[in-house]
Amino acid sequence: MESTTSPTDAPPPEPLARPNESVDKMRARLLYQARKRGTLESDLLLSTFASERLATMTEGELREFDKLMDEPDWDIYYWATEKKAPPERWARSGLLEKLKVHVKNEEKVVRRMPDLH
Repeated sequence: MESTTSPTDAPPPEPLARPNESVDKMRARLLYQARKRGTLESDLLLSTFASERLATMTEGELREFDKLMDEPDWDIYYWATEKKAPPERWARSGLLEKLKVHVKNEEKVVRRMPDLH
């Protein structure tokens, strides 16, 4: 696990500037980005979460999810599965808490990669 996570003192990633991006375009981009992460584990967790939640997220929640998507895959995975504590910048994130609940899957929903539309 140590070899796949970022150092605890690593600075937050610098997000790409996307001036004038509409909320609808942001939703579509985030759905795609959640599905195409680079690791199957993160793809599955984030794409199912995005498929279930993006349509009802506020603009503020979408922006927070966008920032989360800038973090390294394995970091998100370990934070969401509670294998590692998130850094201070994510410690009180309501969005990350919702992702943790999604990952626990207490309803025992069979999840698969969502279809692309």
